[in-house]
Amino acid sequence: MNFIFLEEFLNQAVDCAILLFELMGVLVIIISGLRGIYDYAKRNPAIRLNLAQGMALGLEFKLGSEILRTVVVRELSEIATVAAIIALRAALTFLIHWEIKVEKESEQ
Repeated sequence: MNFIFLEEFLNQAVDCAILLFELMGVLVIIISGLRGIYDYAKRNPAIRLNLAQGMALGLEFKLGSEILRTVVVRELSEIATVAAIIALRAALTFLIHWEIKVEKESEQ
């Protein structure tokens, strides 16, 4: 009986954390995009670096939500879907971090 309660509590806690991480990721990406527009209007030379860093941070939050999603997965097909999403987001994060590195090197 207690295990059912704990399982439901875990599912609810993970669902809330997933929503929070997804929301934070979306907000960070939106704010970074708005800052990018502002930097573009001001002709800030660091626009690409700032935008890439904001997108990388937003993707990190979204990747965290996908990792949490693996806790509540019930079927093998769901695991494959979540794994594919994690792989795609990790690849995007890697590419953005590479872009950040290139931008920082070109500034020096």
